[in-house]
Amino acid sequence: MKVGIIRCMQTEDYCPGTTDFMAIRNKTGAFEQVKEEIELIGFINCGGCPGKKVPLRVRELIKRGADTIAFASCIQKGTPIGYPCPFAKRIKELAEKNAGASVQILEYTH
Repeated sequence: MKVGIIRCMQTEDYCPGTTDFMAIRNKTGAFEQVKEEIELIGFINCGGCPGKKVPLRVRELIKRGADTIAFASCIQKGTPIGYPCPFAKRIKELAEKNAGASVQILEYTH
């Protein structure tokens, strides 16, 4: 699996992605059922509210080799700031539309 992670821009001051990377390394959270090796292709923010840059981010991660796009847990779950993204549903729809059927979308990381 070659994964690109999209994170919330608002959480960058609070979270360096350590738990996302640990979930990949230890195959926990969204990666628990993955049997193959996991390669991190990229880790990028959404571009800021309301996430209009997500399609660009998705296309670029795929261009660089990602076959899976994961949204960091800050988007769906609101960790670590306790505030989930109010645009999460819409940016997931945009990601799916721009990724195509062959790319897996994960709603969270850990």
